[in-house]
Amino acid sequence: MEFKSINPYNGQVVGRYTSLTQKELDERLNNSQKAFESWRTVPLSERCKLLKKAGQVLRDNVEEYAQMISLEMGKPIKESRSEVNKCAWVCDYYSENAPAFLADEAISTDADKSFVKHDPIGGVLAIMPWNFPFWQVFRYAAPTLTAGNTGLLKHAPNVFGCAQQIEEVFTRAGYPSYVFQNLIVHHDQTEKIIYSDGVKAVTLTGSERAGSAVAEISGRHIKKTVLELGGNNAFIVWEDADIDNSVKIAITARMLNCGQSCIAAKRFILLEGIYDEFVLKFTKAVQQLKAGDPLDENTSIGPLARLDLADQLNTQVKESVAQGAKLLLGGKQNGCYHEPTILGDVVPGMAAFDQETFGPLAAMIKARDINHAFALSENSKYGLGVTVCTTNTDKAINYAEKVSDGAYFINELVKSDPRLPFGGTKKSGYGRELAKDGMMEFVNRKTVYVKR
Repeated sequence: MEFKSINPYNGQVVGRYTSLTQKELDERLNNSQKAFESWRTVPLSERCKLLKKAGQVLRDNVEEYAQMISLEMGKPIKESRSEVNKCAWVCDYYSENAPAFLADEAISTDADKSFVKHDPIGGVLAIMPWNFPFWQVFRYAAPTLTAGNTGLLKHAPNVFGCAQQIEEVFTRAGYPSYVFQNLIVHHDQTEKIIYSDGVKAVTLTGSERAGSAVAEISGRHIKKTVLELGGNNAFIVWEDADIDNSVKIAITARMLNCGQSCIAAKRFILLEGIYDEFVLKFTKAVQQLKAGDPLDENTSIGPLARLDLADQLNTQVKESVAQGAKLLLGGKQNGCYHEPTILGDVVPGMAAFDQETFGPLAAMIKARDINHAFALSENSKYGLGVTVCTTNTDKAINYAEKVSDGAYFINELVKSDPRLPFGGTKKSGYGRELAKDGMMEFVNRKTVYVKR
């Protein structure tokens, strides 16, 4: 089978990739197992040095990698560079902190000596999405490989060029052969890969449907999973908030990567007293965004990554308007490009409230008071993150317990940071990435108990 990577901005073919034969796939899975037996014995200090080198390879080739991201999925080139540099950061972070994270944990018991030891588990399969084609992979690979595991990547077909470059990063950094492998395969081969003895766990970032399918397959084969799925994040603005600053944060929170992010702010829940002012200023700010070629340095809004994604977003806009939402800005689609769109008076039951909207669509929602705002926020099957804008940060901290999501940000957009655990609740998935938590997901926390 041949896969085509197509530039969503102009429709040109970026690359062609041939899927692995069954024999080739079996060889890669076997090689991963063999590589694990030797890789796990490499001193942690050496694994950390290699990870540091991987970060440097990313920095040295940032233009090459950023261009591939922009060509394959339409991200503005400035954002693509930032993505590559963030990957270098996560490499630095784990190369510096892995020794402390993986150190034995002494625990006082009635034994003469008892402690928890952290051992690698083997091959970890990553099923990754197209929206942050480098970052999603590196935030898994950096801790997972450094812990002594091997990595297998099944990337989204429209970013196989990025997947190939990611494998090259580890090769250029000097990693042993087969420690990290890119698998060009169709999704119908996923179950066989998970079933393989060489795969001990699976991490997936993607849709709710994909996560459910992989969890079911993995459960059948008793393989651990970490799932980072969709989101419908609320962006709550209190009446005492600095509206100008809140709008500035909100524009990035919604329009970064053309809104194609699980952690993007999608539901703007505004207290009645500041609703009109916020919507007016937000609309003016959106109108200033420049749409165009993702490779243009001045572009801030590019196309969506695929035509079907733009079609789906446009359908959600039309459904919401038919359900009573007011079209305040945008709403039109031209191929993969969808205008930044603002809908007013959105309420539960509308597509723009209930569904994840993966694109530049902002839903404006009125709340009677703070408690009503949090009730609206919780009215979602997703639980990834919430932002609250206010000048009363102490009061906002006290409301953190009202939020069931995996993240709660005050006066800042929800974002991932190597130093903080990242993950969701409800239909947004389970498990955590990044920080020490992310490294602990794929190690054997082994209890050692000694009596003399």
